Amino acid sequence: MEKDFNNTVSSKHLFQRGLGRLSFFTNKYLITGAFFLVWMFFFNEKDLLSEFKRKEKLIELQKSEQHLSETIKDTKQELGQLKTNAQTIEKYAREKYLMKKDNEDLFIISGKDANK
Repeated sequence: MEKDFNNTVSSKHLFQRGLGRLSFFTNKYLITGAFFLVWMFFFNEKDLLSEFKRKEKLIELQKSEQHLSETIKDTKQELGQLKTNAQTIEKYAREKYLMKKDNEDLFIISGKDANK
């Protein structure tokens, strides 16, 4: 009987000192810290989901930049040949603009008809 009384007194004493079961929900520092973490991870402009999306967009833009720089390099090389070589100019005009000489006939075969 005396032990039960001491357990009851000691548990009341612990609860009053803030060591009880509900003290986690009444601790202002814990509530503030939890609110801060929730705010930073989900509602802030730099939250986790937005950071992952930005990282994916960065990777996509870097791939696009690499592709475009290769295209620019090829175009500059082609332009250099067009400025210096007359045969390249003729080839370019025939392929891109379907030009022909006066004494030639031009036959255009598309890729679909070529398979038949």
